[in-house]
Formats: sequence, C-alpha cells, structure tokens
Amino acid sequence: MPAPKSGSILRRPSRGTALISAALGLSLVLAGCGGSNVAGGGGGNPAASSQDCAPFAQYGDLSGTRVTIYTSIVSPEDQPHIDSYRPFEECTGAQIVYEGSKEFEAQLPVRVQGGSPPDIAYVPQPGLLNTLVTQNPGAVKPAPQAVVANVDQYYSETFKAAGSVDGTLYGAPLGSNVKSYVWYSPQEFTEKGYAVPQTWDEMVTLSNRIVADGGKPWCAGIGSGDATGWPLTDWLEDVMLRENGPEVYDQWVSHAIPFNDPRVVRALDRVGSILKNPDFVNGGLGDVASIATTTFQDGGLPILDGTCYMHRQANFYAANFPEGTDISENGQAFAFELPSINQGGQQTILVGSEFVAAFSDRPEVQAFQAYLSSPEWANAKARAGSDLGQSGWISANTGLDPNNLSNPIDRLSAEILQDQNNTFRFDGSDLMPAAVGSASFWRGMTDWITGQSTTDSLNYIEQSWPGSS
Repeated sequence: MPAPKSGSILRRPSRGTALISAALGLSLVLAGCGGSNVAGGGGGNPAASSQDCAPFAQYGDLSGTRVTIYTSIVSPEDQPHIDSYRPFEECTGAQIVYEGSKEFEAQLPVRVQGGSPPDIAYVPQPGLLNTLVTQNPGAVKPAPQAVVANVDQYYSETFKAAGSVDGTLYGAPLGSNVKSYVWYSPQEFTEKGYAVPQTWDEMVTLSNRIVADGGKPWCAGIGSGDATGWPLTDWLEDVMLRENGPEVYDQWVSHAIPFNDPRVVRALDRVGSILKNPDFVNGGLGDVASIATTTFQDGGLPILDGTCYMHRQANFYAANFPEGTDISENGQAFAFELPSINQGGQQTILVGSEFVAAFSDRPEVQAFQAYLSSPEWANAKARAGSDLGQSGWISANTGLDPNNLSNPIDRLSAEILQDQNNTFRFDGSDLMPAAVGSASFWRGMTDWITGQSTTDSLNYIEQSWPGSS
C-alpha cells in the first residue's frame, strides 16, 4: 500500500540553548540525568546535531551512556521504532540498543530471573507485567515521576490502570490498538447496495441479505501458532461489553463473577450465532471448522475479492492486506465499529497496548522512559512509520497529531482513542492471569469453534482459573 510522506522534518540546532518546558508536564525528577556529563561516545553527537533539541534539554547530556531495549517487535516493524529514537540520541548523546525477538515472552522472564534483564522491555500484556512485578520483587522499577506526569496528562485512566500494579504505575503505554472493528470493502458494499450497519440487529439483517444474495457475509481465522484462539477471545470480550456493559465486563475479567457466568454463556452463544452459523461463514475459506485452521493473517483477506463481506479484527489488521491495497473510506478495505447490541446502551471500545517496563533506574534509562511517554516520541514514531510507508501503528497518547499518520484507518483509530466521550476497556485476556488469558482461554475458544459446546468450553476455562477447585 503506497503511503504518502508526511510529517514535518525536525530541525534546529543546539539543545544547549533550550529551556526546560513545564508545559510538557515532565518533572524535574529527571534532574539526576540533567546534570550528568558523561564523556565518550553516545548514540549521537549533540554538538553536531541539526535536530530541534529544545524539548530534549530536560534530559541533560547523556553522552557515553547506553540504554538496552528488549521487545517482541521485529523486522520490518522495528525500523520506525529505531528511527524514532534518533532525535533522543542526537540531542542527548545516549545510545539506544534495540533487540527484537520472537521468543520475547518466553525469554524475558528467564532473563529477569537470571539477573540479566534489559534496561527496558516492551511488555505486550498487563498480565505479564503484573507477573514480572509480583514474582520478582524489586526487579521492575516503578515509573519515574516524569513518566507518571506524562501518563496523567496524555493517557486515559484505562491505559494507566493497565500499566499499574496495586496502584503503582510500572509501565507507560507505548503503541496501542483499537480492537472493536469490523473490516469490510467499501467498494464491494457500494456495488451491492449494502450499508454499514449501525446496530447488531442491522448487522444480522445485512448478513441474512448477503446470504439471500448468494454470498457468505463473514470470514474469520484464529490460527496463530501457540497462540491459536486469541482472535476469538477478542470476539467474546467485545460482545461481553456490548451485551452486559463495562461494569459486568470488569467483574468477569477480575473473576468477581465466574468465567462461566450465565451472562458469559449468553455472550458466547451470540458470537456463535455468527461464527458457528454455516450460512454465515467462512467466505472464501471453507466451513465453520476452517476458522480454526485459517491463520488470523489470512482470515480477512477474502473481503478484497467479495467472497466474504465482514471480518472482525483490530486496526493492526491493515498491515495484512497486500501492498497497494486502497485502505480508505471509499477504497478496497476499511473498518467500522462493531455495532451496539442494546440501543441506547453505553458503547465501549475494546483496546490493547504494550507497556514500557524498566529494570534499571539509571538516569539515562529514566530519561528514555520519559521520552517514550511523551508526545514528541509518539509523533516521531508516527512520522517514521509514514516515511517508511508502514501503517497499522497508533498511540493512545492524546498529544499524537493524527495528521502524522499516513493511513485513514490509523487516523480514525487515533481519533477514537483521543475522543474523551468514548469509554474504553482493556483486552480482557491480556489482563487475566497467564494460566487463563494466554492459555486456557485460547484453548477453550479453539475447542469451541471446532465443536465443543459453550457450556463445556466455559467450564473448562473456569476450572483453570488460579485458585479454582
């Protein structure tokens, strides 16, 4: 998909002439790094930088220091991350050392327990962050005051709570996702005379019309290696929110009500009314069982050729369409919000994020944490991705200028996250204990789509909850 070059070029010399900006909401707690003057080579050369270094003056001179990062974000998504660090490196002199690994989630706990953690890790699940904090006392450092101030100013409470353990913020959000989307083809809808549904009932009516027209309305795939099943957890979470509201959702996620509560049974059966309906699925891919064997990356591609018409998946699915796909309001692919079930009820949007956890509190590490939680970084990352023609990345940082994002779906997602009238809830499986959220929930949903009953599937997951008999 071609992407326009966007964003302004950062320029201007000399961080030495800049003043600390109180408007940025960054605390002088970073004074420890502001006074440092480490000799030797860093990531950049502040004296020679053409970067506008005014916003970076608060971090001080960090020449000769290094900050190591460990993450699951690998090529090609890693490059805009690396590029987004350059302003910080050029203006402070610090060097950022990036290490991406597909084995991240398995290896990070090993490295922490072995006493050799990175300085910073991008943790994709609040449940894993909680485990790292509670099972390794003192290993994960509480977020410094500058980061807390940024999160308070630029993020909603939902994201702050997800990065906190027992009321202490440990991880500021990094990239974020809007999950409550249904992908479709505006061009196919226009050709067939279909309208974007505004309610769940309208969506079902549209599905039946597509069937009557000889088509398959839905396509899906949940294959994801060891994580097979996770797309169905998002389906159930979205329907739980729309059918029962955020308060019941919170009770379910925290196990204040059992996983197999009758309201969960009803929600999963509603999901089944679509995904287990052989008339509705699996357009272009097979029968109902093919959902389990189709990768989530391939699950929505049939909407491009009209062999299916709707595919529920997060904003990041944009990256799965072939290069050159027109992803726009009138293009080959776009997305609408999964409609409400109860008219007049509160529409809540399911979101996700990864979080910046630090295993060191050295001044340069705290300074880099503050940068990553700032609008300066969010906009630098957006511009870096746009310059590389990449899409599918957004941030919930309200200081992000959506105009720095190259893709209409990215801009729409950023605007949704920044709308103060919206209510958000974090991905439930990411919040649940790992034994459930990234184990039995995935397995239970996979067994459910291949034929296991709703009751048996939910009972299986309930029995796996830590402490359940």
